[in-house]
Amino acid sequence: MTGNRLTTMETWTIRTDDGGGHLEVHTFRPSTEAAPQARLVQLPERQDPTPADPMSDGAPEGAASGAPSAGTGVVLVHGTLVTDALYRPFARSLSRLLDRPVHCYNRRGRAGSSPQPADYSAATEVADLAAVLRQTGSTDVFAHSYGGFVALQAARSVPIRRLVTYDAAVSLAGNLTSRWRPELERSVAAGELDNAWAHLVQGLETAGPVSKLPLGALRMLSILSARTSLGAEMRELLPTAVKEMRAVLAADAELDDFAGITTPTLMLTGGWSPGYFAETGRQLAASVPAIEFAAVPGQLHEGPIRPGNRRLALIAARFLLDGDGVPARLRIRRRLRPAR
Repeated sequence: MTGNRLTTMETWTIRTDDGGGHLEVHTFRPSTEAAPQARLVQLPERQDPTPADPMSDGAPEGAASGAPSAGTGVVLVHGTLVTDALYRPFARSLSRLLDRPVHCYNRRGRAGSSPQPADYSAATEVADLAAVLRQTGSTDVFAHSYGGFVALQAARSVPIRRLVTYDAAVSLAGNLTSRWRPELERSVAAGELDNAWAHLVQGLETAGPVSKLPLGALRMLSILSARTSLGAEMRELLPTAVKEMRAVLAADAELDDFAGITTPTLMLTGGWSPGYFAETGRQLAASVPAIEFAAVPGQLHEGPIRPGNRRLALIAARFLLDGDGVPARLRIRRRLRPAR
């Protein structure tokens, strides 16, 4: 495949399975043509809300030309406090490497997707991921941070052919309980978003050395970052982070709860990511035959959204292609740190 191969992007909407909800999806697919304008594809309303065939892609008859082609896709599940927009360079790289469509979707509570429902839980996210897999005809998943938590929960009950997670935020035997800051929820409720952001960053330690700063310094950083579009967006998404952290803690599990996973799964962490991600990956890999774990030296927690970070896309592509034959262009030494 040539290095200058382009990708097209389509924006479309799918309906969720709980009635009335919808998710915004961005699909990237390889193209040898000149880069086109992004297409907006809206699936028409279904006359009958129940698919005639439970194994169909969920799209009504006649809508197939607007939806991405079935059977080859990879679904990307993003983390907390962000939208799928930050993952689009990674999705483009993965699409080119695999020569397959990659579907990013905005989870509930952000961008063009429905708000988080009042009864939001891990089950909401699992059902949504299952709907995206079905309606895009996808078989594989790449998931980051909170998205990794969603994907591993889904792998316990949803058919997934192959799965790659990066810094999956899974709570095992209460190991993430100490990361929860009640002050985060109180600050969000009081509208003190700078204080809330400071508690979230300090509790999760996902911002690298910045996470070690005192709360006062973090509050000042929040004030300064709010002047940028990304910082302002993160502040707006803080209420969703409260519900998502609560969902992780509510789904706290033991190793035996994952024993039934048969999906070949690669759990990755960054060499500079918080250590609790690596500990979770090691424990799951040691207990579940379908799971393997590796650390990628030199990578931070934000690895998949770091501009120009093609290395993670290469590692993910190699794993997703295992069993299908890895093209020569991807036959590189993985340079991963094995589990210990």
